[in-house]
Amino acid sequence: GKEVIVANAIIAILTIGGQQLFSFFTFSCPCHVGQNLTYGLAFLGVPALILLIVGYALNNQTWRLVTGRRSHFEKVTSSNRLLKCKLVCFVLCSITGRALVAPVTWLAVTLINGSYYICAVSEYVPVYYYAAAPNVTASERSRILATFPCSQLVPPELTRARDEVILLLRYQSQVAGWLLIAVVVITVFLSYCLASCFSPLSFLHFRYWSSYVHNEQELFDEATEQHSRLYAMQHVKKFFGFVPGSENVKEIRIPSLREWQAISGLAFLKRVDEEHYDYSLLHDWALKERANGKYLRIDED
Repeated sequence: GKEVIVANAIIAILTIGGQQLFSFFTFSCPCHVGQNLTYGLAFLGVPALILLIVGYALNNQTWRLVTGRRSHFEKVTSSNRLLKCKLVCFVLCSITGRALVAPVTWLAVTLINGSYYICAVSEYVPVYYYAAAPNVTASERSRILATFPCSQLVPPELTRARDEVILLLRYQSQVAGWLLIAVVVITVFLSYCLASCFSPLSFLHFRYWSSYVHNEQELFDEATEQHSRLYAMQHVKKFFGFVPGSENVKEIRIPSLREWQAISGLAFLKRVDEEHYDYSLLHDWALKERANGKYLRIDED
């Protein structure tokens, strides 16, 4: 939908801005044989990998897919397994498509910029591009070529050869960047076309379904917030003796040391039966203990 397109555009723009700042403040080619390739590929690949992982982590569908899968699959019958597998594959493809926006943008922008590629492969330029000193050894030639990304390290007599090599590598890098963009655009377009062709819904029905899912999720989130607040309020009221936010509080409850200790500490989801959990130590205390103890009346004045 439009929200997905806008979100992807924002991610791409932020990635482009981050790449420019990242290159300006951190990238400095070592210009040393054997190190350029590792350094250049690290700046190309590692940020893209991090962005891919972050893209997966920030997608709610990822956690919806993996949370509770063990107990869920135990109940899947053989007749429904194929359908479940198809659904999981579809969701994985959707998640991956969203997660690839930032890393692909990073790779495309860095390739079009050319600096990382030039640093990585300068020492591997074919010999016929380097004609200034044909009698040097192969290792010496590689050492000299590795210095080409750093203009201040290149001898004056090799300036022209250096310029030709840099132009060649920048051309290769930018062509690779535009090819990457073209492949991604064509792949996305064909994916949408195939999804539309195999969809059981008509165009207007699909728009209605998308609107319904969006509205249902919004309403569910609102109900979740209100329901959990009201449910938690009952437990807090039992512990302290009043409802938070009340204007006319007649009395308050003074919890004992044992009760403070019972709700303090670390806890996460205690299973009480086949269908229910205790969500916190306070929740566990409120369901088990009676709200007896010391109460203190509040002077209305």
